[in-house]
Amino acid sequence: MPVRPAAGAALRFLAAAIAARAVVEIGTGCGSSGIWLLRGMRPGGVLTSVDTEPEYHRLARKAFTQAGFATNQARLILGRALDVLPRLSDGAYDLVFCDADQAAYPDYLASALRLLRPGGIAVFNDVLPPGARPADDGVRELAEMADNEEEMVPLLLPIAGGLLAAIKR
Repeated sequence: MPVRPAAGAALRFLAAAIAARAVVEIGTGCGSSGIWLLRGMRPGGVLTSVDTEPEYHRLARKAFTQAGFATNQARLILGRALDVLPRLSDGAYDLVFCDADQAAYPDYLASALRLLRPGGIAVFNDVLPPGARPADDGVRELAEMADNEEEMVPLLLPIAGGLLAAIKR
């Protein structure tokens, strides 16, 4: 399911607010969140998007092209995020966006801490189901980790399905 427009607008805003040049996306989907991120990034920025489904990459590549982005603005990596993320450079990214398996959100936050530069932002999608309570154990653990992690300043944005954003100090 594509990110909702309100969540997409928030992603674009966050990417623009920090003048993001390098963004990691966990969960490519159909490319809609990638388009929002690319629209907020600085010219010449590169989106690295990780997914296990080749079909999602095909759909995203087509969506990026139709939205007017150059081929070199998106690097699509096929594989499990927890296998791919350790191969990415420490402290080299401005923003990490996660819209994937919620049970793995705590692991993705740990990876984001390593990948982000100081001042970078980790964002997790769909953390609030109807009723404004964390959806599952992974989301609850993510919220607790973000609250207790001294390196992070978290903020819950109750838009769309809920975004948890955290700035790395």
